[in-house]
Amino acid sequence: MKILVSGGAGFIGSHICDLLVGQGHEVAVVDDLSTGKEINLDPKVKLYKLDIGDQKLAQVFEKEKFDLVCHQAAVTDVRKSVADPISNAQGNILAMLNLLENCRKFNVKKFVFASTGGALYGDTDQLPTKEDHPTKPISPYGINKLCGEMYLRFYNKIYGLPVTILRYSNVYGPRQDRKGEGGVVAVFIRKAMLPDQGEVVINGDGQQTRDFMFVKDVARANVQALLDKGEGFNIYNLGTGVETSVNDLFEAIIHELGAEVKKTHGPTLAGEIQRSCLDNGKIKLALGWVPKYSLEQGVQETIEYFKENYNL
Repeated sequence: MKILVSGGAGFIGSHICDLLVGQGHEVAVVDDLSTGKEINLDPKVKLYKLDIGDQKLAQVFEKEKFDLVCHQAAVTDVRKSVADPISNAQGNILAMLNLLENCRKFNVKKFVFASTGGALYGDTDQLPTKEDHPTKPISPYGINKLCGEMYLRFYNKIYGLPVTILRYSNVYGPRQDRKGEGGVVAVFIRKAMLPDQGEVVINGDGQQTRDFMFVKDVARANVQALLDKGEGFNIYNLGTGVETSVNDLFEAIIHELGAEVKKTHGPTLAGEIQRSCLDNGKIKLALGWVPKYSLEQGVQETIEYFKENYNL
């Protein structure tokens, strides 16, 4: 199969590429490398350094004749989406529409979309949260992901494009950016490995919870969704079903590294939800996917990666 992974040089996308290459598929990546890194890619992967919103994307589709598309490219920072909603919409809605138009024109057989769980459902009294829960995003990032899902329903109903949407919980693991505004696991590990950088600042009281999911479990779900013979329009949560507070996560990482790092608490961020945890029963029944990594196992593997790749 010829498969395109948008944003494939990034944190999650590169792990998906690894699995696909390992299964013998022809894999191409479209990535502008604004956050992704070419070093993340297997040498067998063909890289097109291009924004998915660029009109030149049609040339890539015409040349490659993709069978399947896995859409991971996104502007993901919730804080930046609150500060600049226009830019976030351009990167997450208009660019995706350019990708979808090329899928339609060049007869792509399946489209898998990386959506979000917590930012889409918002704060809810149903934990773990199921897919049929009302969506009530409170950040432009969550709004744009919901808009993307609605466009996918349109392309499925009107043009017959088979679609699978995966609503992610909080993903962490090797290759996550720990130098900037990366996921909280990567940020905590960096602080613990470089304690001279000062205190860790936790937004709010640290009692907010998240469903932390290891990136290799996420990659495996994407590959299963891509290669699944089922058609139609499907939405699945991708999470562990386990809540962990930010404070408890911090303590677990500090303990694992044997580090002494002080923490302080800052103001709660606008657009941030208090509790998030996703029910994964639907994808378990449909695709047989279950997470294999516990938080402890995933944190250990992530720490080992950062120790071996200290400068990344």
